[in-house]
Amino acid sequence: MNRERSEQLFKASLERVPGGVNSPVRAFRAVGGQPFFVEKASGARVADVDGNEYIDFVCSWGPNILGHAAAPVVEAVREAALSGLSFGIPNPREVRLAQMICSHVPSVEKVRLCNSGTEATMSCLRLARGFTGRDRIIKFDGCYHGHSDSLLVAAGSGALTFGRPDSAGVPEALAALTMVLPFNDADAVRDVFRLHGKEIAAVIVEPVPGNAGLYLPKPGYLDDLRKICSEFGAVLIFDEVMTGFRLASGGAQELYGVTPDLSAFGKVIGGGLPVGAFGGRSDIMDMLAPHGPVYQAGTLSGNPLAMAAGIAQLETLEAENGWAKLEKTGKRMAETVSDILKKSGHDCQFNQIGSMFCLYFCEQPVHNLNDAKKCDLDKFKRFFLGMLEAGVYIAPSQFEAGFISLAHGESEMDAAAEAMSRVLVTL
Repeated sequence: MNRERSEQLFKASLERVPGGVNSPVRAFRAVGGQPFFVEKASGARVADVDGNEYIDFVCSWGPNILGHAAAPVVEAVREAALSGLSFGIPNPREVRLAQMICSHVPSVEKVRLCNSGTEATMSCLRLARGFTGRDRIIKFDGCYHGHSDSLLVAAGSGALTFGRPDSAGVPEALAALTMVLPFNDADAVRDVFRLHGKEIAAVIVEPVPGNAGLYLPKPGYLDDLRKICSEFGAVLIFDEVMTGFRLASGGAQELYGVTPDLSAFGKVIGGGLPVGAFGGRSDIMDMLAPHGPVYQAGTLSGNPLAMAAGIAQLETLEAENGWAKLEKTGKRMAETVSDILKKSGHDCQFNQIGSMFCLYFCEQPVHNLNDAKKCDLDKFKRFFLGMLEAGVYIAPSQFEAGFISLAHGESEMDAAAEAMSRVLVTL
């Protein structure tokens, strides 16, 4: 494929933008080469500035669950824009979206709208600390919760070791308040609580981690987290920025039947526009200013365009029985990929739940970050580049999830499967 115009844009971007991109994974560092620049997108496809078209399984990293430029969302945003782009004053759409979130997710009795998933998770932690009067938190290897200081922390040398900064600019003293444990190991969580239970404000977890590829919680694992937090008086936070309103109407917590104290949302509730939200038990949420002592604010929170897009997207999903359709497409994809892999002779693992998936190039099942790190990254790189040349865009990293939208019909899924069969033969 010719990508001359994309190459020119990337060269120009490097002069003014750090790394040439505004989010690191877009730089293609993990797969080599240079990113392409999108000119337009519609349905399940994106077209770059050189006229190349790709079937898109990134879907803007999840929010475009109806597909790109979905008519109901575009029309809703256009109508809202005619009345003003931002007010800094309450508007009716804020109330409507808040009602919809609480209606879909029973654990959310009250909700605060914000502007990003990072802001939502950061606010959940501050709220949990304010509510409990404690400072320490637990997070898990492979779970990404945005780039706030408390959460950019890597694990120490053992399951009971306090964290250390995973990014320059994060104070060690702050990182030391975050303990990082392996996902899917409830015993490790209980051991930490036995030692430090009176100091731990919260446990934050992606119920289905989608930032180290995609792997699923083992049976009973999320229930164990719920029991441990309840026993020690800590706040259980589900980061459903990826999974909320994508895996089911009520998110992963609906699928697994586990009730967190707080939940963070984003992605789907903005229909492709910047948005975030966090909510949960009323007694915790009432700690927020202006009612309580925990401060959180945002000039653009409840932006009318984002609210209009989110309402339109959720209403369309409801009207079209969207979650059931996505589940059906996801299962069909898993069956098709399984058949392709059997014929290819490659040692791979394909993890899928609802409209999320990941293909790992490794022999053993992937249950946590340590398992994922055993993948053949060079083989993934060659697979990614082969699929890209075949007109199929997947995430440019082994450690990212893929997404399906309602716009992915039989023609797109069949074309992607055919491309996959051809590319695997060349690896």
